Amino acid sequence: MNRRGKVFVEDEFAGVIEQKEGLFVFKYDAEYLKKSDSLPVSLTLPLRTEAYEQKTMFPFFDGLIPEGWLLNIIEGNWKINPRDRMSLLLLACRDSVGNVSVVDDSPKDEK
Repeated sequence: MNRRGKVFVEDEFAGVIEQKEGLFVFKYDAEYLKKSDSLPVSLTLPLRTEAYEQKTMFPFFDGLIPEGWLLNIIEGNWKINPRDRMSLLLLACRDSVGNVSVVDDSPKDEK
């Protein structure tokens, strides 16, 4: 199952995070990279044209996912496994604290 989220920095579209074929992939948008005032989503994911890939959720994005009582509410209300980090990211990080947000953009037939 491929799942995807649009990543915004200060409400500006910056790139896409995907979970596909056992990998997490984050890629900055080409138009975003052309702007002189573009900010990286984090210091651990500096601006670059190549995609970032790894087998586990990127620590920065994992850190956006709520913890404690808020995570318990999300897990209980939406019946999400706490190990399904991509589902938690897409559900809980539309209005996350800070300047980065993630909006679910998964294909409709795969949600």
